[in-house]
Amino acid sequence: MKKILVIGSNGQLGNCIRKIAPDFETHYEFIFTDSQSLDITDEDQINDFFYDQKPDFCINASAYTAVDLAEKEEEKAFAVNAEGVGNLAKACADYKTVFIHVSTDYVFDGETNLDYSEDDFTNPIGIYGASKLKGEELALENNPKTIILRTSWLYSEFNKNFVKTMLNLFSQKDELGIVGDQFGQPTNANDLAEAIMSIIENPNKTFGVFHFSNYPETTWFEFAKKIAEFSKSSIKLNALTTEEYPTPAKRPKRSTMCLDKIENIYKIESKHWENSLEDCVNILSN
Repeated sequence: MKKILVIGSNGQLGNCIRKIAPDFETHYEFIFTDSQSLDITDEDQINDFFYDQKPDFCINASAYTAVDLAEKEEEKAFAVNAEGVGNLAKACADYKTVFIHVSTDYVFDGETNLDYSEDDFTNPIGIYGASKLKGEELALENNPKTIILRTSWLYSEFNKNFVKTMLNLFSQKDELGIVGDQFGQPTNANDLAEAIMSIIENPNKTFGVFHFSNYPETTWFEFAKKIAEFSKSSIKLNALTTEEYPTPAKRPKRSTMCLDKIENIYKIESKHWENSLEDCVNILSN
């Protein structure tokens, strides 16, 4: 039976993988770790763990994701999102483990009207994006058998995310301002978990960078409007400009990604973000 190591199992994606793991347990043994049981910034600890477990697949669902805080905590962001990823990639190469690493649309600057392909020029505009890009580089440098999945605007019924924050605010406020001039693709982490398992189950692995998200693009404002609609909230929402809602870290204005490559190579078709959002709101409302 093949072993799948899931790093960061207490995060959104880790929890979503944990949720579907029973569907795959006839063929795979899952090993779930968190930062307490396996510190990816400690190379010796990783080497000892891989020596003991010898996983066939390693999914890195861990990350430093505090986009604004990263501007102050650059060292911490790079330790987890870059050096830690490099450590994992190296161990995977040593033990012939397929490495699946999750990255972000924030590796792009968002200054384009075209959808980003996997080969487009990266130019992060914040520390978080820069640390994630460095992680991608170290992963591919240390292990050619790496699959990088860039995703965007991740949410789920687990942990802290935009959907849960909105639902919480809707219950407290009558009116809310949401940024309406930043474009991206909200992605249900459950869909990403399923995509990762599809890749693992595919006997013909193609390595490199892939984009995966729900589609099509939308704004944070339109995203919030749909959350309100699906949760039957009567809140009044107002669209704000980026200038009206300044944040410590700059966000890409339009980081929409082209999804053709993963569909053509792995036959993974993405879902419409509204359908996936409705599923999530229904879970959270029950």
